[in-house]
Amino acid sequence: MVMDNTNRELHFVFMNYDAEYERLRSKRTKKGAHELDLYLSRKHDDVLAKNLEPGSYKKTLSLVIVDGFAVEITDEQANVLRSANEVRIVEKNQELV
Repeated sequence: MVMDNTNRELHFVFMNYDAEYERLRSKRTKKGAHELDLYLSRKHDDVLAKNLEPGSYKKTLSLVIVDGFAVEITDEQANVLRSANEVRIVEKNQELV
């Protein structure tokens, strides 16, 4: 069942400490950067797939510098992610006016 996305808003999800992330981030090579991008994208996709219904969210990007990602989700889904072991913080995007 695909949830309608009228109440989805952009949230930023920041992950807990990850030794593999730190190891890959310390590699300053082009290959190392590519490995890190792939590792984080897969890791973030796995967290979403494990905790939320397929098709009910839209990940917009992975943030390499802080091991986090942006995702369009409902407030209820944000609460689900907040309780995931791998997740440190989930914050709704605040529009600056």
